[in-house]
Amino acid sequence: MNTPNKLTILRIIMTPIFMVTLLVDFKFHYIVALLLFIVASLTDLIDGKMARKHNLVTDFGKFLDPLADKMLTTAAFLGFIALDIGVGSVWIAFIVLFREFMISSMRLVAVSSGGKVIAANIFGKLKTVSQMVAIIYAITVEAFADLFPKLEALANIFRIGTSVLLWISAILCIISGVIYMLDNKEFVDPSK
Repeated sequence: MNTPNKLTILRIIMTPIFMVTLLVDFKFHYIVALLLFIVASLTDLIDGKMARKHNLVTDFGKFLDPLADKMLTTAAFLGFIALDIGVGSVWIAFIVLFREFMISSMRLVAVSSGGKVIAANIFGKLKTVSQMVAIIYAITVEAFADLFPKLEALANIFRIGTSVLLWISAILCIISGVIYMLDNKEFVDPSK
């Protein structure tokens, strides 16, 4: 197994640890969750660049890397529902999960019907980056509120930004999902 694929597996392993640190209330848990999320997100950046630079791109990596991203971001969105972070977090999580199940199903059909591995395109990557930025911002705001309880009013203002960023990522989720479906409509034909 090459190094980029090992980094992808590391991101998968880090995901439940991130979720625990996000949800279990202990001193500085938001900071620990934030650091874990940032490190896991950086593995996504590093593994892709390394795979392309050193010609280590594999079908395994093309398939598993987007799944690892989905696991990490979905864990955060589910955690946000439990913690009531972001206006409409249930709807945002629904949009994300609906899109991810649709695209993952299409990828499975593509592999099983023609052996085609559908890699992430630029719109999927933009969606993932927007989600990671929104998640990092949201957890940072909660860490700030936790560290400085007397500044709760300021934290509430920052929370407006959390909702805005989360909804931007949800909109990009819809756009990228539609583009994936249109670009790969041959795998969506129900008559096959």
